[in-house]
Amino acid sequence: MTRKIIVFCLLGLISFQLKAQRKKKPNVLVIYTDDHRYSGVHALGGQAVVTPALDNLAHNGITFTNAYLQGAFSGATCVPSRAMLLTGRNLFQLDGIGRNIPTEHTLMGEAFMDGGYYAYHVGKWHQDHKSLARSANYGAKVSGTPAYLTDQYRMPYSDWEPEGKYKRENCYLLEFNDEGEVIRRPITKDDKRGPTGTEKTAPHVSEVLADEASMFISDYDKKKPFFMYLAFPTPHDPRQAPKKFKDMYPEDEIALLPSYMPQHPFDNGHIVLRDEQLAEWPRTNQIAKQHLSDYYAIISHLDAQIGRVIAALKETGQYENTIIVMAGDSGLAVGNHGLLGKQNIYNEDGIHIPLIISGGLIEEANKGRREGAFCYNYDVMPTICEMAGISTPASVTGSSLMPVINNEKEIVRDYTYHAYRQHQRAYRKGDYKLIEYVRAPDKDRKRGDLFTGSKVTQLFNIAKDPWETFNLADFPEYTQIVAQLRKEMKAKAIELGDVADGKRTNFDFWKYYNPSN
Repeated sequence: MTRKIIVFCLLGLISFQLKAQRKKKPNVLVIYTDDHRYSGVHALGGQAVVTPALDNLAHNGITFTNAYLQGAFSGATCVPSRAMLLTGRNLFQLDGIGRNIPTEHTLMGEAFMDGGYYAYHVGKWHQDHKSLARSANYGAKVSGTPAYLTDQYRMPYSDWEPEGKYKRENCYLLEFNDEGEVIRRPITKDDKRGPTGTEKTAPHVSEVLADEASMFISDYDKKKPFFMYLAFPTPHDPRQAPKKFKDMYPEDEIALLPSYMPQHPFDNGHIVLRDEQLAEWPRTNQIAKQHLSDYYAIISHLDAQIGRVIAALKETGQYENTIIVMAGDSGLAVGNHGLLGKQNIYNEDGIHIPLIISGGLIEEANKGRREGAFCYNYDVMPTICEMAGISTPASVTGSSLMPVINNEKEIVRDYTYHAYRQHQRAYRKGDYKLIEYVRAPDKDRKRGDLFTGSKVTQLFNIAKDPWETFNLADFPEYTQIVAQLRKEMKAKAIELGDVADGKRTNFDFWKYYNPSN
């Protein structure tokens, strides 16, 4: 009886909160980070990485502990990840691999502009330029397109183009002059790719974007509430960070994680690509520790910049009426399972992401709350539309998490399904996760047409083995569980439309999947 009364009171508090929001619409800040796995936030994964700003968001908000990227049909997993986040649509409903956003797919920024908001973009964009123009009223320091130098200190920026006409010749770099002042200069053909910049030559991209976001918040004086999409290109490699942050993580003192392996035990279909060529094989302890130290350093530096943005909200008195959503676009292996990249569907290595809903509008009773409901990044859009009291576009197919937040439901779905190219599929139900691999056709620029991958089945009990280190699939006592999950996974594939369509992929995983041999 007491529990019912408490739940009723909580519902009353949240209901009151949403009514208050309708009188004065809340500002909305969406922070999206790049290659930032769930355990890359100290408060979430309990690892050695230092993230006080993100920890505070978690302590003052609601964390969804089972939030995932659904997958990708491209090694550049950030492309579909952003397309899913920004449209609220699943992987199989995107246009191809997610590079282009059709006009019939309403973008998050468009929805908020239609709902009476002033939308502002800061940072990385990985979709077509026309969809960027549709996404905001204005923006600053667009990065990631149409030029990229693989250097966090030499990030090419573009000024906002209302019609989306971004050209390489209009990109510019920021750097320090002899007096230590930040100046801008055009990008030239002599600016070669590669991490050659340092904190002495130029400001770090995370600092530049935090400056822009903070300046916007401090100067904002419009009557409309604002919606800001702040997209950091870090902690993606190259994992450069100022020396004081790198010094926080001596390489010889770094503790390797439970799933560390010198080499992945089989060909997963995409074992040789750019991300995996960042270090030689096998991944020795020394190599893994160096990459993990670099990863933690750039995360801690990023965290400090996010802290500055949150501070700007508080200093201007806008924090109390702002919804803050923080999410990562994918996981990252950094030595786990012998991998370095995110081209896989292991949890921490590829698909498990931080998802925190925080800000001054979170009621005291909900602060520090952890919810284990299964969700994807494409559930963010319908959730924050509902929180802000604006209409969710008809093109959105994700599920709002508000029924979970409001204690009306414990879950919005009872499974997760994941795909990576034509070689990997995964299905999670309850405590168990099934991963199936196949040998399938592929194309390589240098090697031409070939077959890659291995026929392998993995079964993990995620509740007991969250790092996915012990494969249960071949043990007789798990035969029925494997069979049941295979049956359900195939049914979900049909339901989701997981087929080769010539735009997403020319090769159908299911054509090469035969569990009987």
